[in-house]
Amino acid sequence: MNSLELTYEIAKLLDSKKGEDIKAIKVKELTSISDYFIIASGANVPQVKAMSDEVEEKLSKLGLEPKRIEGYQTASWILLDYYDVIVHIFLKETRDFYSLERLWSDAQQVDLSGVLTD
Repeated sequence: MNSLELTYEIAKLLDSKKGEDIKAIKVKELTSISDYFIIASGANVPQVKAMSDEVEEKLSKLGLEPKRIEGYQTASWILLDYYDVIVHIFLKETRDFYSLERLWSDAQQVDLSGVLTD
């Protein structure tokens, strides 16, 4: 599975747990740390943790383990680092505060319309 396919798979998993405002951006040309960022919001801590758990459990079944997980205890911002794809799962107010989309506004948006439900 290449990094774009992994991005699509993670977006579907976040969507299956009712993740909100799911976005993916291609950062490969802007940084060496990753190819893609996926950014999503949850309404509350249990939902944010459920989204993180879903991604981790389903990708583990595919033989993919994160290099690291940050922020799970407080769950206002959970980061799952899958090397070429980094997943950011936020509480809405935390996402608004950090505004990663603004910080990475030079990055190319990835069209997720084919993988997300309405």
